[in-house]
Amino acid sequence: MSRPSLQNRVDPFGQLHAVPSRGSLMGNRGILHDDKQRIRRQWSHKSWVTCTLSYGNVKREVFAPNNYSELFFLDEATSLAAGHRPCSTCQRQRYVEFKRAWIEANMAEQGLIFVAAAQIDSALHTERTIPGGEKRTFDAFVSDLPLGTMFEHRGDAYLVWTSGILEWSFNGYKRTLPTVPVHPVQVLTPASIVQMYRKGFLPRVHASAEFQLQQEP
Repeated sequence: MSRPSLQNRVDPFGQLHAVPSRGSLMGNRGILHDDKQRIRRQWSHKSWVTCTLSYGNVKREVFAPNNYSELFFLDEATSLAAGHRPCSTCQRQRYVEFKRAWIEANMAEQGLIFVAAAQIDSALHTERTIPGGEKRTFDAFVSDLPLGTMFEHRGDAYLVWTSGILEWSFNGYKRTLPTVPVHPVQVLTPASIVQMYRKGFLPRVHASAEFQLQQEP
């Protein structure tokens, strides 16, 4: 008998699910599980990071007692939409690129060239959550959203990408949205990260995003 999936797969809304698909990135928000590997909270600190699936010779027991709860993401676009950022240890180069782009996109007008990671984490926390733990979103027209942005439409998450408006799933991007909504949609990606996308920063996406599937929703 196969072992039940843990509730540690993250969707673009930032919610945790128990599904088999692991994805391409790991991450954490602190210790979220109890001694029976059940999720008891959505986060325990503001430093939400994404990590590589493996790092050196480190061997981990997922959801081990008194250790952070390992979370998994389809790709970087998903993790950024959920409000995570690259880890400064196992993803050092990507973290440097992200931090530089975040500062240039959001702090340049203030003349700032350095911001501590904790300041970015606090800003992202304000943009990704509302009191009570629900997802914070903002309204925008799809036509105004840059590549890499994720938004909600009729309960599903979609990615704005070069191959079209792609429907997200835990297994990959399934199909294009044939008709772009003309009304404002709820944007899932935090506003400061969308601003990064406007300035040219692109998230890394699952391979399925490169193929436009001709299938009616």
